[in-house]
Amino acid sequence: MKLSLTIQTPEVRPIVPVALLTGSLQEKIEKTARWGAAGVELLTTDPQQLDPVEILALIHQNGLQAAAVASGGMLFALGVTLLNADVSIAAQARQRLVDLINFAAALEAPVVTIGSFRGRSAWVGGQGKALLGDILAEAAAYARQKSVLLALEAINRFEADILATAAETLAFIDQVGQPALGLLLDTFHVNIEEASWSEPFRLAMQAGKLYHVHLGDNNRLPPGHGLIDFPAIVATLRESGYTGFLSAELLGKPDADTAARQTLEYMRKLLGQ
Repeated sequence: MKLSLTIQTPEVRPIVPVALLTGSLQEKIEKTARWGAAGVELLTTDPQQLDPVEILALIHQNGLQAAAVASGGMLFALGVTLLNADVSIAAQARQRLVDLINFAAALEAPVVTIGSFRGRSAWVGGQGKALLGDILAEAAAYARQKSVLLALEAINRFEADILATAAETLAFIDQVGQPALGLLLDTFHVNIEEASWSEPFRLAMQAGKLYHVHLGDNNRLPPGHGLIDFPAIVATLRESGYTGFLSAELLGKPDADTAARQTLEYMRKLLGQ
């Protein structure tokens, strides 16, 4: 298992609450390497404004990998979602998803994450699951051509109105039936929706569909600052053979740099790194 930090790219104007680290993109990447992570998860809203060749060189110069390309700023910063009553916004969102996939391919990032970017079923008359399935089937087929995976996040009931649990999201993924579409589990959301810390991870691994993991304690602070049993989760992942990234996506409190360092210090000790 490898650790990464979620950082936002320069074109994202507002500070996204769950993006970590301060400074320029170069400074963020240098801090990530210096503090012992293996990768960066890049949260972008308009990858066409970015130079992936330059960014990939910077990532490699610091001995890191691009862990994922994150869509987490699309709703927060732009109000752009795949499920949207405004057909022009929905169309823009679908194009942005293609852009994210292309950006991930250029960065050699294995995964594009899809969380709040999906929107809400209620915004499209309650037909969200079927419509989202169609959208993701097409996007996943394209992503597979680019050797990129799509990781659909199970999100708690207060932030989304469909696909809250691992089991529900896995069933949806199975119904879509695209190999490139899998599951993102976030420990913060697991804490709210599941009956076990570890079973959702075991279930996803048994299905062969755990494509990415986000870290955050029950209060969305760094691991070890709340109630979640991270040793149990790590043990389950290790037993199940998970070798992907554990990516910090949490509140930057008391500040974004301290939260990043605290996460890496706690998780590196837990992983024996």
